[in-house]
Amino acid sequence: MPSSNAHDLAGRVVVITGGARGIGRATAERLAAAGCTVVLGDLDGALAATVASEIGRGALAGALDVTSADSWRAFLAATAEAGPPDALVNNAGIMPIGSILKEPDEVTKAIVDVNLHGVIHGTKAVVPGMVERGHGHVVNVASAVGRLAVADGATYSASKFAVVGLSEALRSELAPAGVDVSVVLPTVVQTELSAGVPAAKGVKPVTADDVAKVIESVLRKPKAEVWVPRWSQAIVKTTGALPRFVQEAVARAMGADQVFKNADAAKRQAYEDRARRS
Repeated sequence: MPSSNAHDLAGRVVVITGGARGIGRATAERLAAAGCTVVLGDLDGALAATVASEIGRGALAGALDVTSADSWRAFLAATAEAGPPDALVNNAGIMPIGSILKEPDEVTKAIVDVNLHGVIHGTKAVVPGMVERGHGHVVNVASAVGRLAVADGATYSASKFAVVGLSEALRSELAPAGVDVSVVLPTVVQTELSAGVPAAKGVKPVTADDVAKVIESVLRKPKAEVWVPRWSQAIVKTTGALPRFVQEAVARAMGADQVFKNADAAKRQAYEDRARRS
């Protein structure tokens, strides 16, 4: 049972997908230090178990294929000793990039399955219990390209736009039941997923812990939408009110429309190989 103090995370049970690496691991470490019991789900169950052991503080882990409803049920059953989840951080995602005209069909399907269907399956698996208990919080990790599309990342961007829309709809649907829904939109994060991807001009890459800090902050004090870095949201909202040709000119000036096209293929090779196998 969570603390009665909305700002106190101690005692909360938090399920984190993609918990073995990057943002997921950084979030688990940060929330465990705040007194949460973290439950890590990852396709690489062995790595998730190692990370949970390193975190300690009662952290649990299990193998989880977020694209499978059956896997969700098995994962939650295997980690039930943690107690009912008070929060769900839908973080698992993959980002193969390149021209959609050359994107293999199986890669297109994998991106949508992991990035969108994974969030939907997680919501269906975890949130009914939150509704029954009258409290809970869902944090969906999307991306800045879920609001600002970028060439050579069409399917990835579409999946993240969908997560933003899903989050907005869920927020309205679940609010009467006492369940909060937040969406976090990072820019380029210094993790394996963004290897070789340059940041737009004037936008410094953020770290996995920077994103984890924001996730912790919205769990302490729920907000509908938060960007990382926070000030980047103002730029997008401001330019979004301008005529289309001005928006495009700003994007060109910042190089934001070319960050995927300008990615270093050699630096991305290892990640691309692993992500495309998923």
